Amino acid sequence: MTPAPAFTGYVFRRTDLGEFDVPAAPHSVARVSYATTLMRQGVMVSTVEHLLAALVGCRVDNCIVEIDGMEVPILDGSAEGWVDLIEDAGVRELEAARQFLRICRPVEIVEAHRSIRIEPAEEYRITCRIEFDHPVVGNQRRSVSITDGEFVSELAAARTFGFVHEIEALRQAGLVQGGSTENAIVLTPQGGMLNEVPLRWPDEFVRHKMIDIVGDLALFGMPVLGHVIADRAGHALHTQLVAKVARDESAWMIVSSQIPDAAGALS
Repeated sequence: MTPAPAFTGYVFRRTDLGEFDVPAAPHSVARVSYATTLMRQGVMVSTVEHLLAALVGCRVDNCIVEIDGMEVPILDGSAEGWVDLIEDAGVRELEAARQFLRICRPVEIVEAHRSIRIEPAEEYRITCRIEFDHPVVGNQRRSVSITDGEFVSELAAARTFGFVHEIEALRQAGLVQGGSTENAIVLTPQGGMLNEVPLRWPDEFVRHKMIDIVGDLALFGMPVLGHVIADRAGHALHTQLVAKVARDESAWMIVSSQIPDAAGALS
């Protein structure tokens, strides 16, 4: 990861393909099945959401991410490893006021029994509910303020999760090639999990879904002032919401802080 000028947002640079840039933007979304994949002119970058969430959570607004392959490393399945790397490297402050995307009116996506909504707020807050017919997960709900810095302490360490058959499907799709219980919570049909290590929180599952929301909404390209309310949503609904908001100029406005403290990128 390298510094970027003010108002650049997030850009993935494929160093293995002649420094080809793929912007993290709504129009770049290509696939959203098990992870979010971006594409420009046929060049793809997949599983971007955890790294993007870490950048948002560490107040890095502009960054060029250099990558020498298609998939962003999964690390331990959470955003914590990326947070640690960002904090170790440090952040360069830019001589420019931070710009925020302020939500002016509610926008919602509803699909069957799933929904996601963003509404006006003076902070960036995520409220999320999930429900899985599995005794380890069940029904979980949590609300966290991203603006207040709770991302690092309350969400970053929550690992991704899936069922045994889903891990195999991801491998067949060319993703999570190193996938194992070391970088995911793997749930079994018998009602348990393959992992020998315990959960980091009893509601680790909903906390990870909130990481996914923060990462997918990073496609706005700037910090958000709004309250996201998600009910059993996933990557598809997250990115549909971003696209719907972006298309409706009456739903948002760009505002600037008066303090020149826009986080740049790694120093």
